[in-house]
Amino acid sequence: MRILDVPKSFLPCAVVAVALAACATQPYTPASGDLPVVPPAWTEALDAAPAAAGGERLAYWWRHFGDAGLSTLVEQALERNNDVRSARAALRQARAQRAVSAAGLQPTLDFAGSAQRARTDSQPADNLFQVGVDAAWEVDLAGGLRAGLAAAEADLLASAASLDDTRVSIAAEVALAYIDLRGNQQRLAVARANLANQEETLQITRWREQAGLVTQLEVEQARTSVEQTRASLSSLEDAVAQAINSLAVLGAQTPGDLRAQLLEAPGGALAVVPRPADTLAVSLPADTLRQRPDVRAAGLRVEAARARVDEAQAARYPSLRLSGSLGLSALTFGALDSAGVASSLLASVGLPLFDGGALAAQVEVRDAALEQTYHEYGAAVLTALGEVENALTALRTSRDSLASLDRAAEAAANADELAGQRYASGLVDFQVVLDTQRTRLNAEDAVVSAAAQFAANHVQLYKALGGGWSAQRATDPQSASDAAPAALSATAASSSAP
Repeated sequence: MRILDVPKSFLPCAVVAVALAACATQPYTPASGDLPVVPPAWTEALDAAPAAAGGERLAYWWRHFGDAGLSTLVEQALERNNDVRSARAALRQARAQRAVSAAGLQPTLDFAGSAQRARTDSQPADNLFQVGVDAAWEVDLAGGLRAGLAAAEADLLASAASLDDTRVSIAAEVALAYIDLRGNQQRLAVARANLANQEETLQITRWREQAGLVTQLEVEQARTSVEQTRASLSSLEDAVAQAINSLAVLGAQTPGDLRAQLLEAPGGALAVVPRPADTLAVSLPADTLRQRPDVRAAGLRVEAARARVDEAQAARYPSLRLSGSLGLSALTFGALDSAGVASSLLASVGLPLFDGGALAAQVEVRDAALEQTYHEYGAAVLTALGEVENALTALRTSRDSLASLDRAAEAAANADELAGQRYASGLVDFQVVLDTQRTRLNAEDAVVSAAAQFAANHVQLYKALGGGWSAQRATDPQSASDAAPAALSATAASSSAP
């Protein structure tokens, strides 16, 4: 058997390559206790539909408040909002960057043509015409180009997840602003109804004062209550205007476009706080982490950082570049079709020998960035779990508070009516009437505020669960086509840790 002879000039390169391989550092890997452990269930238990049964409800959660105005505003904002449009542009940029990285793995082919005329004092002028093609290809020996492509793919998926996260936030912000609007409008209606009752009481007191049944003191007390209630209307009207302005900004509209639409409920009905659906769709903790786009984005940034470590490592290894040309040359342009073909082929090898430690430092930079993304991922997981637990607790406490306040408001209304009847019969003094009217106003106002908080806590829970983005992904052709390879997305989303 004949052994292949290896050129002696190749040996130093091989020795250096082996030495570089021995010096290669392993990418940062977190210790087993560095990443949070996902609990099997939530601490706060609520009656809820299982995730499989509630997927549709979670995707379109705003539609289950039974308020057409809310649904319209959310879906308009998801289409028009400037933050959403900015995230779409960032996604388009990431897609283009992935195409740039993918192109680096392919050979390049360029057309070249030239015409030259030269002369000297002792020689007549000469012409030279050349046409041809030049080709070049960088062979990905160490996998650096493939690592760069993997990083670009992870960046693309992370950008898509960031777009989804923006949609989740915008949907929740619109819903919260709408609930605030309807809550203040309903509080305004309660205050106006109580003002009407107080004005009626003031008129009755004036009649009784004219009949000598009460003194001017009772009249002034009644007038004080009327003016105090009337003064509260201004702050509520200001809150309504601010909520409309917030909704206009979220929907990329001017406030005037929405004012006429939102100052009254559809059909002229009394504006009320939208009522949440009775059934919740609460997924398990592990499913929530897969659903939340911010957690997915953090995990994908880990994958991108890991690929960039590999890319930096590859820069320390030998590189191989192949290039060649094929062309024609002639002294006249017309002679090109009969000219002989000239060709060349070149293989060039590069090997970093000394760079003052720059390449090793670059690996360290990328490895530190990888460690940073791991910690950011862990923080995103803990934040997601904490937000869901907080939302579940707030939902339970606000539900219990609303039930108690409902009963208190009912009792306050009954007491107010009884006090009015007994005062008309002369059985109680006027201070009792004033106290019961004030208590009724406060109780009914508290019920509206509690109902608004209960609805807002539903929104916060759906936001914490990551609801709202998958519906857009399914119905928005642009964002659907923006997704990178589905297999990579599913793999990244299915693991609770990168």
